[in-house]
Amino acid sequence: METTTFAATAGFPHPALVGVTGPEETLAVQGDPHAVLPLASVTKPLTAWGVLVAVEHGLLDFEDPAGPEGSTVLHLLDHTSGLPFEGDQPERPPGERRIYSNAGFDLLAAHVAEAVGMPFAEWMAREVTGPLGMTETDVTGRPSAGARSSIGDLLIFGREVLRPRLIPAALRDLALTVSREGLRGLVPGYGTYADNQWGLGFELKGAKTPHWLSDALPPQTAGHFGAQGSFLFIDRSRDLAAAFLSGVPFGEAHKRIWPALTEEIVTRYG
Repeated sequence: METTTFAATAGFPHPALVGVTGPEETLAVQGDPHAVLPLASVTKPLTAWGVLVAVEHGLLDFEDPAGPEGSTVLHLLDHTSGLPFEGDQPERPPGERRIYSNAGFDLLAAHVAEAVGMPFAEWMAREVTGPLGMTETDVTGRPSAGARSSIGDLLIFGREVLRPRLIPAALRDLALTVSREGLRGLVPGYGTYADNQWGLGFELKGAKTPHWLSDALPPQTAGHFGAQGSFLFIDRSRDLAAAFLSGVPFGEAHKRIWPALTEEIVTRYG
């Protein structure tokens, strides 16, 4: 593992923890790989993995009713249930628009907990973070945005997405493929897009501009960023995953450095 400094983070007013991994091992880290910080919405890909494990075990199905009337597990996973960012009153019928929803992911986790017969955090620890050896990750907070983790553990998860062990590769492929193309929707902090592409718990870069990922990354790049200045992305075209933690609210400084940083990462390690 290389200990490095990324030029794109120069002038960033907060500590910037960065990590890059291939499918087998960590390639580079900037900062303390064991420092535990809030993930905010980078929690959602982890939660989605717990859902996918439950699907693989046959404990629930994507078409099971969940959420508002007419909504399913799949609608909650791909932000098309119609639920708002927060709250339990739907704004649209299911499948009509991509409405990014914390409420939907919390409801999804409650549905999984009922299906598997244990609290969702216990399911995650037993079936996801425990088996993967993510000992620095705490998933006892909100399933939508309450986990805490380290760069080291996020890179472990990145390797799982690149070479899944907990679910079949075909199920991983489904999660990282556009679910319901052509839906308008909002990416918080960036704006509304006519085709707001999303997989199952993972945002897909698509043709969105502006975007937090560099234009050097392909449209199929999957990932997520969070309101506490965090991100995780998976670039399968280069067999790379990378993570960023800062522990401070997302703002203009993050928007300024992230495109350059993600380009620097794939240029140096891709």
